[in-house]
Amino acid sequence: MIGKTGTDKISGISIAIPLALLVALSAAVAVETGFVPFEDAVPKLEEPESVVVAPRTFAYRDSAEYFRKGLAVDAPLNKVDVRTPLQIMKFQTTRSEYRRCVDEGECIPADEPEGGATAEMPLTGVSYDDAVRYATWLSKRTGRTWRLPTDFELANAANDRFPDDALGVADDEKNPAVRWLADYEREARRAASVNPRPQPQGSFGVSKTGLVDFGGNIWEWTSTCNTRVDLDQGKAKEKPSSLDCGIFIASGKHRAPMSSFVRNPKGGGCSVGAPPDNLGFRLVRQSTLIEGVTDFARKAAADLIARPKQAHMETGTNEG
Repeated sequence: MIGKTGTDKISGISIAIPLALLVALSAAVAVETGFVPFEDAVPKLEEPESVVVAPRTFAYRDSAEYFRKGLAVDAPLNKVDVRTPLQIMKFQTTRSEYRRCVDEGECIPADEPEGGATAEMPLTGVSYDDAVRYATWLSKRTGRTWRLPTDFELANAANDRFPDDALGVADDEKNPAVRWLADYEREARRAASVNPRPQPQGSFGVSKTGLVDFGGNIWEWTSTCNTRVDLDQGKAKEKPSSLDCGIFIASGKHRAPMSSFVRNPKGGGCSVGAPPDNLGFRLVRQSTLIEGVTDFARKAAADLIARPKQAHMETGTNEG
């Protein structure tokens, strides 16, 4: 009996991946050329306007609360290399965008402020749970995956607009008055805005990366769980997942730990420090493996269709 050669030992995966790409490519070509009509039962929503933050290196201060000998100390500031681009909504979610989710029965009406706020005003009066429901709905309606950003991702996207919550006191400072004074000054800077009422888009400027209104009077929900690190206990524990968390970080002029069900920060629920003026959110776009293959197939199909047209144009030019 002749033994199997190396070429006979091709794995199923090595065949399945090119085959899947071929199927996706063929389907895309068929749709693009009109051989196979494709219509959704419910027209897909147009994706919200977004910006793409290029990979970069920046200094990030950990969002956890650090303590030594019972006293608050500054979280470590680490230089981080971001190697992949980040796609994030340019604007905060608006009232009209959220209202569509409510009208379709997927979201709970927000606690909207009284007065003549327009539909295009940034959304406020929503909890972490509301934001997650909206992200699930938007993903289904656009065919793309949207989710809340982590605190790290929001810091990367906000760039020069993201705050540094450091006390600026040396870890070995033994005079408690120095630390109390620094903490008092920090809380004074965090005092409520003179006008906490939500303002129209663009009222609070644009970051270097193109993010609009971050750091205004609307704090934005993140998927980062608030944690406490006691440095006297040794190595810090891993941060719990969002499934095991009840208090999340909302970021704006400063970080604010908030219970996941809180919609009105003035009514309580902030675990420590000055409460935010308002709570809203924006989402990041996450590409899945299937989306990546589909995008590749779509681009390849468009290229295949464009080539004969380009060749025809070149032929016509040469004949001319």
